[in-house]
Amino acid sequence: MHLMIPFASVLSEAGQQALQTLALPQLDKLLARLTAVERDSGDEYSLSPPHERAVAHAIGLVGGDGSLPWAACAAARDGVDAGDLAWGLLTPVHWQLAADHVNLLDPMALALDESESRALLEAVREVFESEGFRLTYGAPLRWYAAHASLADLPCASLDRVIGRDVDLWLTDDPRARLVRRLQNEVQMLLYTHPINEQREARGALPVNSFWLSGCGARQPSTHPSELRIDERLRAPALAGDWAAWAEAWHALDAGAVRDALRRVESGEALALTLCGERHAQRFESRPMALWSRITQRLRSPQPRFVLEAL
Repeated sequence: MHLMIPFASVLSEAGQQALQTLALPQLDKLLARLTAVERDSGDEYSLSPPHERAVAHAIGLVGGDGSLPWAACAAARDGVDAGDLAWGLLTPVHWQLAADHVNLLDPMALALDESESRALLEAVREVFESEGFRLTYGAPLRWYAAHASLADLPCASLDRVIGRDVDLWLTDDPRARLVRRLQNEVQMLLYTHPINEQREARGALPVNSFWLSGCGARQPSTHPSELRIDERLRAPALAGDWAAWAEAWHALDAGAVRDALRRVESGEALALTLCGERHAQRFESRPMALWSRITQRLRSPQPRFVLEAL
C-alpha cells in the first residue's frame, strides 16, 4: 500500500497555528515504524504543487514544472480520443475582483451543471476555434482544448491558484500571451451571457473566465493498484478553513493512517508520502530488528515537526 496525503501541511500563519494544535497519535506511531527515503524539494511558487509531482512520479508521467500532461490523461478517462494532440484543461471559473487584484474562486463553488456548462462551452467555441484550437466537452468543470502551442506550455495548477491573485500565476512564456488574450475575450463574451444572467438572478456565481492547466500530449501511465490518495485535506486547505482542516486531519488520522499502521504492524510493506506546499516526503517500512525499532521510536520526530518541514 502507498498512502499519499496532499495538503498535509500549509504555510499560512493561521494554518501553521492550526498545525501546532494537531494531535495525531496514529501518525506518530506510524512514522516511528517508517524510514524517510525520498524527498522531493521545491518551493511554494512552483507551478506544479508537490502532490501533483508525487502522483506523476507514482504513475509514470514526466514533465517540467507546470508541464505535466494531466489534461490528456483526464481527457482519455472522459472518453475523449486524445490521440497524439497536445491538450490543455480549460476549467470554467469565477474571477472575483478584490481591491487591488483578482482572485480565482474554487470552481466547485459554481455548482455548474452539465446543461449550463455545455451552453457556455458553445458560447466560447468560436473564440478558440478561430485561433486553431479544437474544443471538447468532458464534464461540467472539464473542457479540453487541443493546439500545437500546448505541447509543453507551463501552466500553474488550479491548486496553486484557487483563492489567490491570478496575476501571480500567469507565466511569462511568450505562448501564454495568446491564452491571456483568449481569457480577455471570453470574459467579455460571458459578461452578459443569458446563462450567467440566470445564475445571478438565483444568487449563483457567474462563470466569467477559464483557467488553463495540465498541458501536453498524452503519455503512457499506469495507476498502481496499491496507490491510495486521500484528498480530504484539500478543500478546507484551499478555503483557508483551518478548523475544518484540523478536523479533517483528525478524521484521517483515525481512519486511513490508523489502517496504514495496522498494515505495518501486521508485516505488510507500506509507503507513505506527505505533501505540503513546498516539499513531498516519502517514508517506507523497512525490516528491522527489535532493538532497531526501539531506537528508531526514540529518535522519531513528532508529526508536527515532520509536517512543518513540508
